Amino acid sequence: MTPRHVRHPFTDPLSRRGFLFGIAATGVLAACGSDTASSSPQGSSIEGVTPEVSDPTEPGTYTIAQRFPPNVQEAGPVRLPISLASNTGGLIQDGPATLGAQVTDIDGGLVGDRITARRRDVSPGPYYDFRTEMVEPGVYYLVVDGGPSQGAAFQIMEPGTVTVPGRGQPMPPFDTPTFDDPRGVDPVCTREKPCPFHEVTLSDALASGKGVVYLVGTPAFCQTGSCAPALESIIDLSPDFADQYVFVHAEVYTDNTATTPAPAVDAAGLTYEPALFITDANGIVVERLDAVWNEEELREVLDALSPS
Repeated sequence: MTPRHVRHPFTDPLSRRGFLFGIAATGVLAACGSDTASSSPQGSSIEGVTPEVSDPTEPGTYTIAQRFPPNVQEAGPVRLPISLASNTGGLIQDGPATLGAQVTDIDGGLVGDRITARRRDVSPGPYYDFRTEMVEPGVYYLVVDGGPSQGAAFQIMEPGTVTVPGRGQPMPPFDTPTFDDPRGVDPVCTREKPCPFHEVTLSDALASGKGVVYLVGTPAFCQTGSCAPALESIIDLSPDFADQYVFVHAEVYTDNTATTPAPAVDAAGLTYEPALFITDANGIVVERLDAVWNEEELREVLDALSPS
């Protein structure tokens, strides 16, 4: 049976379109796209810039599939996950074990040192999670070895303009739906067997004295994308971190029609999914994973945040 794929009609079409700007070129729509090509034209809506797409028939060249929302990053540590794709939009399954890249500014000037990322395997295709430090707001490019010469565009926003809580910011309390009180969301969890992360609200979790791992995502409506594997990764490793974290999941839609965003979306300022917020015991966000991750990366992150 072919998994269902739904494009998510969020309430703010301009913000949503801004997120999709670089992803349309490869058919990876939002964080929840198919592994087949889209008929959408190639291009970028950031200041009219159109990324160059290399010819993947030449040895060692790829198209970049951006797996990150381009306009929710502020200065500081940033995470830029990408996949490699062919010119038909299919994600390349056997890319190199390690990939190198360089960030450039809008004029092509080098920004920072070269960076590398390991291949992370997950459905619908592997990704590379590049991490770097950005200092100034502006438009930049991630130029990947063997990829388009101009690279994948992303933006570092002005301080205070990003609505999504990021590192160093408090996670706003919110009474997420629970099994005992669904608060108008039905089903509370769209996983075929509901996940165990709907026993307490986000507000209660933040007041628990533990850190919080909070997922906003809808597994039933992006089976071909990132939400279902993202949730499964959290379920698999949650027993190992139960002493340190309270785990909470909130759905993106109010019901199975997948037409009305649930209140949790607006409460977190989201225009994309999935999003994973990790807080310390004081409710301060210490890490945010956007769009795609696998169990390996999430375990590395939680291990690094755990007291030795």
